[in-house]
Amino acid sequence: MSVANNLNLTRIFLTKLDSTASPDEVALLFAEDLVWNVPGDAGALPWLGKKIGRAAVSSFVRDSRTLLARENLEIRDILASDERAVIVGELKSRVIRTGKPIETPFSIVLTFAGDKIATYTMLEDSFAVSRAARTSRHAV
Repeated sequence: MSVANNLNLTRIFLTKLDSTASPDEVALLFAEDLVWNVPGDAGALPWLGKKIGRAAVSSFVRDSRTLLARENLEIRDILASDERAVIVGELKSRVIRTGKPIETPFSIVLTFAGDKIATYTMLEDSFAVSRAARTSRHAV
């Protein structure tokens, strides 16, 4: 794909993610054999770790809407080439179960196959994510 097409698909993804679009509608932007990777403590939250298939996106959208209260999402930049796009930003959310905040800069690296997103890799402060997800609300 071209730089313009990759930027457009990335922006569509971010718009749908920030909307009331259904999890399956968001997932349709991704290849059926998507490689999903959010390195970190795979037991802390269901979308962490490496997964294969479009269902990873549906699960992420559904689970993140249920398990997190998003407080702020700031997209700082979107960089693109003919092969990939990188989303750079900062995220602040709260794990509903524990009441603990997650504040982290992040980068999401997307690659493309045809008019679909083929790989999704999110790099964030995985220690902060795990600590917020695994710490009880009443911990001192």
